[in-house]
Amino acid sequence: MKALGCVLLAVLLSGCATAPRLAVPEPVIVPKDRARVLGLEAGDCAAPRWSMSGRVALSNGRDGGSGRITWSQGGGVLRLELSAPVTRQSWTLEIAADGAVLSGILPEPQRGPDAVALVRDAIGWDVPISALGCWLRAVEAGPSRFGPARIEFDGDGLPRHLEQAGWSVDYDGWKPDANSGLPMPIRVTASRDGSRVRLVIDRWSTE
Repeated sequence: MKALGCVLLAVLLSGCATAPRLAVPEPVIVPKDRARVLGLEAGDCAAPRWSMSGRVALSNGRDGGSGRITWSQGGGVLRLELSAPVTRQSWTLEIAADGAVLSGILPEPQRGPDAVALVRDAIGWDVPISALGCWLRAVEAGPSRFGPARIEFDGDGLPRHLEQAGWSVDYDGWKPDANSGLPMPIRVTASRDGSRVRLVIDRWSTE
């Protein structure tokens, strides 16, 4: 399956020499322990159990496409389902302690120890699956594996930008979770080099 992602970047430049220059506020960098505002326990991105559904757009700098996504994880298991309504293609990725299984791309399920490599080899997309479950919750992925993260917060104390493992993640818009009332991201864009993953989240569910 191929997917489409696009980000629009607008830069306004003022050509008036006499107009006062507006000061651009410096980003607020908050210690990582304060980033755990989204109902996470002990910083574990898979605890408590959670799920989301919405729309996804992917791009590798040359090709792209879009579809529906359902992501759920907890208890050491991650399940990712993607479908393209136009082509009626779909695939499922399941990750557990014993490895990953990708179904729906080839006639037989593909198995391997590394989910990222499995997806890249099967469909040609660089998708940071191992870390994206944390980044969707606007917290860092495990620093022992992905290195330190840099998180910027907005004036309301909600994450607006995260950088880790060479990826840049932006958050645009928040809404309260129906169960917990905690603010959850509704638009998330992750990019690195020519690869981009954009998600518009219609529904969150946390326990």
